[in-house]
Amino acid sequence: MKPAQFDYVRPRDVAEVLDVLATHGEDARVLAGGLSLVAMLNFRLVQPKVVVDISALSELSFIVARDDFVEVGAAVTQAEFMAWPELAEKLPLISTAMPHIGHFQTRARGTVCGSICHCEPSSELPLCLATLDGAVELRSKRGSRVLKAAEFQAGILSNARAADELVYAVRFPVAGPGRSAFAEVTERRGDFAIVAAAAVADGTGLRLGIGGVADRPVVKTIDGLGSGDVDDALNALAWELGGDTDIHATARYRRHLVRHLGKQVIEEVKSA
Repeated sequence: MKPAQFDYVRPRDVAEVLDVLATHGEDARVLAGGLSLVAMLNFRLVQPKVVVDISALSELSFIVARDDFVEVGAAVTQAEFMAWPELAEKLPLISTAMPHIGHFQTRARGTVCGSICHCEPSSELPLCLATLDGAVELRSKRGSRVLKAAEFQAGILSNARAADELVYAVRFPVAGPGRSAFAEVTERRGDFAIVAAAAVADGTGLRLGIGGVADRPVVKTIDGLGSGDVDDALNALAWELGGDTDIHATARYRRHLVRHLGKQVIEEVKSA
């Protein structure tokens, strides 16, 4: 199929982006990498009147390591982030998860913020952001605000961004002295996960994130438990999440993967 007719705008700076979004609101869509949006346009799942292309804006092509978090601008591709020299040191969970995201061809075009904004429940970056308790910075002509992942992620392909707001950057907390781990099961390498699990340990405990089962990543704190207690906690979590049966997997298999992958990443983190 072909998309419905729309106007294409390539702003000169972020200020112009915010002007367009303030003017057109729900009738505008932001294009960064386009891997999700272009397909949705072609299938006419969305029919905006204006598409705002931010991919060439140098203002949004930044990766900045601050004291407590790494800030990634909206035009940074996944390949650029993956190649960032400080990634493994400052964000080991992200470094481990990045090779599982699509293929090198898609990472060359897809953006970090685009994946976060798209809110696909089986996607790796939204899961990592939630597990790390990261945040999203939004800007509009009205001002700016920062939402934690749990506030921003509203459900399947749904987020808390207002119609006139731009996802300006995402913030990933810098790793502490603990360890992190990531694992997923897919039909083929590069596909969305059937189930994915991420874990991080720091001075406050162990956080386990599960993706691919609920309508958004689910994060639980698991701390001070023996081996048998972990099994019980994961079994309870598997039944709490439930899962659906679809063409990719049964709900029963998804519950099994929650138990299996959850224990795998927990043991890897606790082995330090």
